[in-house]
Amino acid sequence: MFIGRQSELRDLNSIYASGKFECVILHGRLRMGKTSLLREFMRDKNCIYFAASETSDRENLDALISCVEAYPFTPEDEPKLKNYYEEVLERIVKISAESRVALIIDEYQYMVSANKDISNLICRFIDTKLINGQLMLILCGSSDAVMESETLGYSGIFHGRRTSQLELEPFSFFDVKRHYSNFSPEDVAIIYGITGGIPKYLNMMNPELSAEENIMETFFNPSSELFEEPENFLRREVRDPSYYNAILKAMAKGLRKNSEIASAVGIETSACTAYLKNLISYGIVSKHTPVSERAGKKTIYEIDDSMFLFWYRFVPDNVSLIHSGQVSKRWRDVATSIPAYMGRVFEDICRQWVEKRNSSVKFPVRFVEVGRWWGTDVISKSDTIIPIVAYSDDDDHALFGDAFWSNEPVNADALRSLEERSRLFRFSNRMLFLFSRSGFTDECAELAVKIGANLVMFE
Repeated sequence: MFIGRQSELRDLNSIYASGKFECVILHGRLRMGKTSLLREFMRDKNCIYFAASETSDRENLDALISCVEAYPFTPEDEPKLKNYYEEVLERIVKISAESRVALIIDEYQYMVSANKDISNLICRFIDTKLINGQLMLILCGSSDAVMESETLGYSGIFHGRRTSQLELEPFSFFDVKRHYSNFSPEDVAIIYGITGGIPKYLNMMNPELSAEENIMETFFNPSSELFEEPENFLRREVRDPSYYNAILKAMAKGLRKNSEIASAVGIETSACTAYLKNLISYGIVSKHTPVSERAGKKTIYEIDDSMFLFWYRFVPDNVSLIHSGQVSKRWRDVATSIPAYMGRVFEDICRQWVEKRNSSVKFPVRFVEVGRWWGTDVISKSDTIIPIVAYSDDDDHALFGDAFWSNEPVNADALRSLEERSRLFRFSNRMLFLFSRSGFTDECAELAVKIGANLVMFE
């Protein structure tokens, strides 16, 4: 079932409708639904679709030739294609001179890996022949490193030749909520929190089951694809996943500084930096600094992909029990830990809420950045965090928020704490927002009215 990606589909359709030569780079990490988007795009258009494989150049060429020769609107009396990419591209030149056609090369990074000159060859044909035709060329890939160096980077061969680029990112919580309405709001949040909004993982969730039942049927089921997905992903992307696994396990336990992670894994910080850099390029880890501050001593690293975070936090320590069919012995401990895990997820959801309202101009001012802040409380001399911070470009308006995924109503002390932390910043106009899964006490509501704070109930 094709869901979401309507904006990207509109973009592709609009580009196709231009009728002129177009070179589109479609990229995003594995499991983002790139191929599903392309299938939907191809439904009512003249297209030649080729998916490259992780194989030899010869086999990829043969497969491409088969796809091009199968195109039903090839000019008459064309001879069979033989053994050269030049022949294939000449055929594409003739086809696109007659009518509008899209040539889609999926998993383009595999073509590049097998033939280092393929990008140069395609670009020579763009410059000399294809530019005057009606071809829409779509190069789609999952490997950020290859796609960046070949197609997206300033020094890449396609720089100056690509006409558009689209990056597929995970669905937001609100995308998931809109398309998975069979789940209760709380279950939608949990489903979002364990899949990270990745389309492939979302499609593995059964709307007939509760969130906890889905976790049991996927993460804690040896026959499920998700049971080994993170390790399989790393085996696919890196030569030796052992240190990557160790780093992700350490991060899932709450370590966030490079030095802390390196010490826990038993490697030098320089080596850890290299591993983290690769994990960032795969879209698994992200590097953060407090909102409005530059990178420095406060820089932290976190697992950005919630599926990886959930998996490394709960699955590895229970693998033996899962394989022996005794996971029920540990499930109660896991289930009682999920609300704590959801704390960070709920903060992310609330930041998305702020971003959504900001983009819809539903605040008195437009905020230029939404994020988190952490640092030292100059009064108490203790470390402190504000989970949601947004500020305007006039440096006069700011929003401060905190979020609570608990079974109890949020009390007035939480609002007092947020107000105190907000005074660490010198903004003349401060908006306060408290977000709660389970409502607010009467005292908290009264205090909110008194100081002009906003209380937002999760629904």
